[in-house]
Amino acid sequence: MRSRDPVDPTGPAAAPAGSPAPPGRLRAQRRPPAALVVPAAVAAMFALLPLGYLAVRSLERGPGFAWDVVANERTALLLGRSLGLAAVVVTVSLVLGVSLAWLTVRTALPGARVWSVLVTLPLAVPSYVAAFAWLSAFPALAGFTGSALALTLVSFPYVYLPVTAALRGTDPAQEEVARSLGLGPLRTFVRVTLPQLRPAAAGGAVLVALYVLSDFGAVSLMRYDTFTRGIYTSYRASFDRTPAAALSVVLVVMTVALVALEARTRGRAGHARTGTGTARRAVPAPLGRLRVPALLWCGAVTTIAVVIPLGTLGYWLAVGNSATWDPAGLLDTAGTTLGVAAGGAALTTLLALPVGVIAARYRGRAAHLLEQSAYAGHALPGITVALALVFFAVRYAEPLYQRLPLLVCAYAVLFLPVSVAATRAAVLQAPPVLEDVARSLGRSPLRVLREVTVPLAAPGVAAGAALTFVVCMKELPATLLLRPTGMDTLATRLWTETGTGSFAAAAPYAAALILLAALPSYLLGRHRT
Repeated sequence: MRSRDPVDPTGPAAAPAGSPAPPGRLRAQRRPPAALVVPAAVAAMFALLPLGYLAVRSLERGPGFAWDVVANERTALLLGRSLGLAAVVVTVSLVLGVSLAWLTVRTALPGARVWSVLVTLPLAVPSYVAAFAWLSAFPALAGFTGSALALTLVSFPYVYLPVTAALRGTDPAQEEVARSLGLGPLRTFVRVTLPQLRPAAAGGAVLVALYVLSDFGAVSLMRYDTFTRGIYTSYRASFDRTPAAALSVVLVVMTVALVALEARTRGRAGHARTGTGTARRAVPAPLGRLRVPALLWCGAVTTIAVVIPLGTLGYWLAVGNSATWDPAGLLDTAGTTLGVAAGGAALTTLLALPVGVIAARYRGRAAHLLEQSAYAGHALPGITVALALVFFAVRYAEPLYQRLPLLVCAYAVLFLPVSVAATRAAVLQAPPVLEDVARSLGRSPLRVLREVTVPLAAPGVAAGAALTFVVCMKELPATLLLRPTGMDTLATRLWTETGTGSFAAAAPYAAALILLAALPSYLLGRHRT
């Protein structure tokens, strides 16, 4: 098979002037075209917008004051608490996500299609709903344990989904050879399958870490101080925004470090098929004596992550009555939630597409910088992003202030990495040779993107859009600050009722939020079965 050698005596040197370059030459190019760089740069600038606000606010009283805030003992305590919580949640999420993906995709697990849908349903449960459910049932969980439990149970699908996609896209021949040589399912998984899943698992892990660092609802209900709760307290306690901005800068630094670590873990390996032949489904590995433990494992995870929160909501729904329910208000709020989340998902996917393509197809400092920039807003708490957008809207785009587009923009800043990760994974699965052939036939980079790359990656991009839609529906702090006057979403109504102790009145909004988010979560599960 011909390797991609840029020096070919029968290739570019022999081609007449003005003729299209052959595929080998095109695949050797490492600089992304302007048709991708310009929209990717716009997306990066959009994601970096809150950093401009932080630079202005954190240095407003001089670098010395900002350093005093960052270097004090409380900041170190918040840093240790946040990193410790993130480390625990990421570790457990990797164990849950990778093991469940392997069981549902690569083994003869009874009811694998059903399990694959059930384990994606926690995506429909907001972290603050999960925290409320566990806290109301077991008050002693308040603190680190309850925060770690609630956040793990709602975030492990961020690992499960990309790992499942990677398992379905990789060639099963190596695993079959390993089993034919006498390795059992577990040893084959550890020695052969797991190394191939490293990029997908690393991408999911960084999303989980960023989710934990930016979470506000669960840690607030569990009364566990992290950076997000510390920033919120600082904003509420004083009109001086400098301390909170300085704390937010620390979160940005942690975000950059996490993304850089994920990039090193991912490596430079390609993941598309380059040889001859056609893709085929793997022959499920028999579980043997592991069958019963595997079923118990799947059942335990589903029960803890889905059944208990839903059971708690069912209790509060049963306690409630017609005096605490408002069906007309519930329907109106649900419609508003769907519309805002759809707008946020559409804008986020549009901004993420060029960034994801560049991250998957090109190497170099510029490509790396664009990808890292897209992650900047994800670890920032929603309140910081919201105040940054208010700051710029009041000064430079006043017509947007207190308007719906500003809220949609906040969703795009917060959740751009979710869509970028899905797009990058989908493009990595598409054979690059097809794009090279289209370029060799005279297609411009923009036409290649529109006619080849996007159609090939469309299922993965759509899955990313559905995932973004789910997280937009669940977003709370930015929605609380940026929603137009008189507008409510299910999340804000749920938070308002919970804050006043009206748990029975809050239950219908929580149930509606879960039901609406469950549909795209179900489709995500079916997409991978």
